[in-house]
Amino acid sequence: SRPLYSPDMISFTLPILLKFCLLSFSEKLLVLTVATEETDGFHRFIRSANYFNYTVKVLGMEETWKGGDVGRSIGGGQKVRLLKEAMEALADQEDLIILTVDSYDLIFAGGPEEILRKFQQANHKVLFAAEALIWPDKRLADKYPLVRSGKRYLNSGGIIGYAPYINRIVSQWNLHDNDDDQLFYTKIYVDPLQRQTLNMTLDHKCQIFQNLNGAVDEVLLKFGTDRVRVRNTVYDSLPVVIHGNGNTKMYLNYLGNYVPNAWNYEHGCRDCDDDVVDLSQLKYPNVLVGVFIEQPTPFLPEFFQRLLTMDYPKDKLKLFVHNNEVYHEKHIQKFWEENRNAFNSFKVVGPEENLSQGEARNMGMDLCRKDATCNYYFSMDSDVMLTNRQTLKLLIEQNRKIIGPLVTRHGKLWSNFWGALSLDGYYARSEDYVDIVQRKRVGVWNIPYMAHVYLVKGSVLRNEMKERNYFVLEKLDPDMALCRNARELGIFMYITNRHDFGRLISTANYNISHYNNDLWQIFENPADWREKYIHQNYTRIFTENYLEEPCPDVYWFPVFTEKACDELVEEMEHYGSWSGGKHEDKRIAGGYETVPTDDIHMKQIGFDKEWLHFIREFISPVTLKVFSGYYTKGYAIMNFVVKYTPERQAYLRPHHDSSTFTINIALNNKDRDFQGGGCRFHRYNCSIESPRKGWSFMHPGRLTHLHEGLPTTNGTRYIAVSFIDP
Repeated sequence: SRPLYSPDMISFTLPILLKFCLLSFSEKLLVLTVATEETDGFHRFIRSANYFNYTVKVLGMEETWKGGDVGRSIGGGQKVRLLKEAMEALADQEDLIILTVDSYDLIFAGGPEEILRKFQQANHKVLFAAEALIWPDKRLADKYPLVRSGKRYLNSGGIIGYAPYINRIVSQWNLHDNDDDQLFYTKIYVDPLQRQTLNMTLDHKCQIFQNLNGAVDEVLLKFGTDRVRVRNTVYDSLPVVIHGNGNTKMYLNYLGNYVPNAWNYEHGCRDCDDDVVDLSQLKYPNVLVGVFIEQPTPFLPEFFQRLLTMDYPKDKLKLFVHNNEVYHEKHIQKFWEENRNAFNSFKVVGPEENLSQGEARNMGMDLCRKDATCNYYFSMDSDVMLTNRQTLKLLIEQNRKIIGPLVTRHGKLWSNFWGALSLDGYYARSEDYVDIVQRKRVGVWNIPYMAHVYLVKGSVLRNEMKERNYFVLEKLDPDMALCRNARELGIFMYITNRHDFGRLISTANYNISHYNNDLWQIFENPADWREKYIHQNYTRIFTENYLEEPCPDVYWFPVFTEKACDELVEEMEHYGSWSGGKHEDKRIAGGYETVPTDDIHMKQIGFDKEWLHFIREFISPVTLKVFSGYYTKGYAIMNFVVKYTPERQAYLRPHHDSSTFTINIALNNKDRDFQGGGCRFHRYNCSIESPRKGWSFMHPGRLTHLHEGLPTTNGTRYIAVSFIDP
């Protein structure tokens, strides 16, 4: 048999009645559920029903819900009234078994045959779901029959029974839509006469129904080759109907990431490609990109460059930028001047507007909400580095209401989502969090909280989220407020780790007191530091032997980008206190330098520990390659930038360095920035007169490599020098 539900199938029709007359006993199971609108939870329920070929009849679709807020208080009587009306046409079908369940917070983990078998084994005419908590009237607890083992109290979210008996129960309903359905069923069940006459019992040991409220600790996932089950460890049962009642809806969302066939170890994500959008067959949708700079953020120019190079038609992108930091106005101004015409539109709101984070985020979302042509709203915080140029396309193709790409802190488990929430609504680690972050489990995951970067459908903003203050809730930060509001609206939020999208930058210890502050980020954001400052050909040293030996035991290799060289020179010139090349030098032990240079030490600008880390990370590996058998400590006392000019100091006389080996990195270009210069090694009568910007010499410091700095005849030459392992 095939699933009989379709969105427009609201009334019970004669052809379906005839179909049931022709079915064998084992097939005579009809699922009745109430849903007045097609929420994300409803669609999940239908998918699980379709997977097992249940026949589903939906009651009340498009009817106004008058049953109260059943998530917080009593209510739900409307469900009984709708069921009563539906059962009038089925009351005389003695062999028809009715399964009535909730839909927004429920999934199937097994098929009709299993339910029928377990129901028949129960040997009753009607079977209610059971739970350990009594609701809504605790005064009725003593009226329940005692049970030796199992759950004692009735839950109305799941009922299975023969049609005539279900009809006899619901035909007693004569209350209002906002009266409580569970109280109605409870009063009937605790009546000994009705319990006996209608042959009713509870599913005490969760053979069919698993209510999660008060029972989360009882269940775990059981992975099989074809599908995933929920196992009750207390009763060693495999429930068929999983109900996220009470405050367990988020836990049901977690289970729904696997049950029944969303993900398993053998096949991975089974439904990731369901309902996807093929952008190659469509006109690209219009996207409003909201950028939020709420604190000083390293590598902001690189953030904007990635935004500019994103693989998406720029005429389909509108850009909204909220900047809350005066420090970053120069970066935004430069980007705006160079690229304001690259996008369909470009709007900037600066710190002078004095907007809170929540107000600014509401403004960005509202710009899309009010624009009927805005198909998607893509929100990005400035601490997100999207290294995947296809990110926006990939998110759109997944066709979710709200979805974000997984981004993490480099080398850490810190990410832009939470897998679970604690009782007070803050972070809790789900069982699968680490595997998702480390991409050991790849898929699209329903999660309770996301931040930093996410895509929202414009249609969702104009319908389900048409209110305009989702980012402001008392005592909650804006992202937590948005996610809480989305959860309460029943809107599922997803994170995808199907691709490597990028990373999160750490902003916690970003010091903006320097001239080029990103230089100091080698510890906090090593991946971004390396990408910005280490030469693109550096790794080829090890993969392709990409280095030269212009003189014996003098090695020449790329290490710095031009940006690194420029910023280091700018930092030194901004500091400005050049030593003047004098012998008297209070900066060194003894106060006297035999071979002085016109320099500034790394310690003077507070860059010494960062520079030593650079040596250990990027110079030491080269040492191991070229000086076979020598293992450097990566330690240096003398680390400095030298300035050669004809007017102050043009050259350096022959000398040995107080080091085991020395590095000498050219920080600017010969012929363009200066003439002359270079280095001559006397023992080998070998000179290097064409240093390359960003390339380093490495040579022994003592005994064999007496050397001198050749005269700079014009302009200014800068080099960075370290005497390593003195």
